[in-house]
Amino acid sequence: MTTVAPEQPRTAVHPLKAWVREMADLCQPAAIHWCDGSEAEYQSLCELMVEHGTFTRLNPEKRPGCYLARSHPSDVARVEERTFICSRTREAAGPTNNWADPAEMKRTMHERFRGAMRGRTMYVLPFAMGPLDSPICKIGIQITDSPYVVVNMRIMTRLGTVVLDRINAGAAFIPCVHSVGAPLAPGQADVPWPCEPDPQKKYIVHFPDDPSIWSYGSGYGGNALLGKKCLALRIASSVAKREGWLAEHMLILCLTSPAGKKHYVAAAFPSACGKTNLAMMQPAIPGWRVTTLGDDIAWIRLGQDGRLWAMNPETGFFGVAPGTSAQSNPNALAACAKNTIFTNVVLTPDGDVWWEDMGVPAPASGIDWEGNPWTPASGKKGAHPNSRFTAPAAQCPVIDPAWENPDGVPLCAILFGGRRPATIPLANEAFSWEHGVFMGSACGSETTAAALGQAGVLRRDPFAMLPFCGYNMADYFAHWLSFAQRTDRAKLPKVYFVNWFRRGANGKFLWPGYGDNARVLKWICERIDGTAAAQTTAIGNLPTPESLDLAGLDLPAENLRQLLDVDVAGWKKEIANVAESYAKFGDRLPAALTRQLDALRERLG
Repeated sequence: MTTVAPEQPRTAVHPLKAWVREMADLCQPAAIHWCDGSEAEYQSLCELMVEHGTFTRLNPEKRPGCYLARSHPSDVARVEERTFICSRTREAAGPTNNWADPAEMKRTMHERFRGAMRGRTMYVLPFAMGPLDSPICKIGIQITDSPYVVVNMRIMTRLGTVVLDRINAGAAFIPCVHSVGAPLAPGQADVPWPCEPDPQKKYIVHFPDDPSIWSYGSGYGGNALLGKKCLALRIASSVAKREGWLAEHMLILCLTSPAGKKHYVAAAFPSACGKTNLAMMQPAIPGWRVTTLGDDIAWIRLGQDGRLWAMNPETGFFGVAPGTSAQSNPNALAACAKNTIFTNVVLTPDGDVWWEDMGVPAPASGIDWEGNPWTPASGKKGAHPNSRFTAPAAQCPVIDPAWENPDGVPLCAILFGGRRPATIPLANEAFSWEHGVFMGSACGSETTAAALGQAGVLRRDPFAMLPFCGYNMADYFAHWLSFAQRTDRAKLPKVYFVNWFRRGANGKFLWPGYGDNARVLKWICERIDGTAAAQTTAIGNLPTPESLDLAGLDLPAENLRQLLDVDVAGWKKEIANVAESYAKFGDRLPAALTRQLDALRERLG
């Protein structure tokens, strides 16, 4: 890109112009570009990054409109230990968040950002989370010195002049400031992936009382695409608490029966635990169909009819590549067949991409995610475990017709889950709303590659929101509980806990997963409709063996027995572990959850 847009568009009005000028004075960029969100702008920035070596254009016959980027080895995932919630008090942030004094952190951020964009262009991105006519749509302005961020944000959010028009009409905006933290001295050559290489000097900072977001040093994923986890979850969850709705780490899908009846379901799983696969799955049972409204984030509000209505605030998928295959998720593969940005996967000799568990043979050779020659015999993975694809949601072949409905869709069920090799059954229905909130609060899962740190370790991840809740999680539990008092509880969604990952004594999965998970969803829908049986147990209502549609599935009877077994000894250990996780909240923990834990202990005997 050889030209720079005017320093400020004629349509920008105060206080936006004043804030951008303030940030420019602080960051000292070489130029300012106001993003209009156009296709021409997108293509120009992609071409600029090809020239700079940030992007590799993929073979247009195989991947039309697609590009590959490789990040710095230090910049590959969320850095939770460098993510801060700067509420007025430590108690407001709670024990699960890293808290910092807001006044001190603002001083630190100003020091970090002083001159941080020297030699670079400052991009001004007006973006909206959610359809602009949604009652809970939120508008942000992200300032960034990363064109990679701009093009990804264009896929992931509603970006450009249409959003700026709303600000000019009086809409409030959330300020979001981002820099890769790599200023250029005069004459200094740039690198393909500029960032702060020292993880201890990266900052992802949230000020929920403003609200505002500041991110420094990282150019990757949710650290830099500030509309995603930062705004859509950490800041939005805090705003939602004040305004009376919910911002959740949940997929939204619609399961349609052969008779044409629709059931809208939201589901919360930790990252890389099958959310995208479930959201887009091809059911293994004839006549049933799944369409997706979103694979990662759900904003949920109480409708005038007393039901909970959910919408996806994003417009794209930022999916984990490894494990995405024709078996696990053919619809995701179709969604990223064109107009997609791939990050940290293998480049094949014919200009295509490849990753582990893609379901196709590995290329004889290629370039790995670090830019080095690679072969299957190299002894290391070609794609980073947290490598990603950024694809427009509209390209998904099973995108739901209502996915951009400003009102959202009415939920009939909410699911929780995670990777649990033992104890947790295939499906478990809560006895009540309070029992369902207890299930969500007790979520645990094996850790994955989406966050830096050791993988395969069990950690409690309440509501799959541990890294994303922007305020005290005890207050978050109380907020969830409050919906039973705010509406007719009979109108609230039924709550379930599912586990596709239970293993037998031989270490192998007991359940086939993927499209066969529709069999569990069918049972859930039939439970909601009052047509499916369940067995009441100490931990909840479980499917009876006969109530699950297993037609055409060669599932050993012993597998089914174990999948629906109540492991009393395992559950007693679970109770002790949940009690330990609750203890950190002290007196702030809602009494209703303590009562649920005590009742479960009593039922188990």
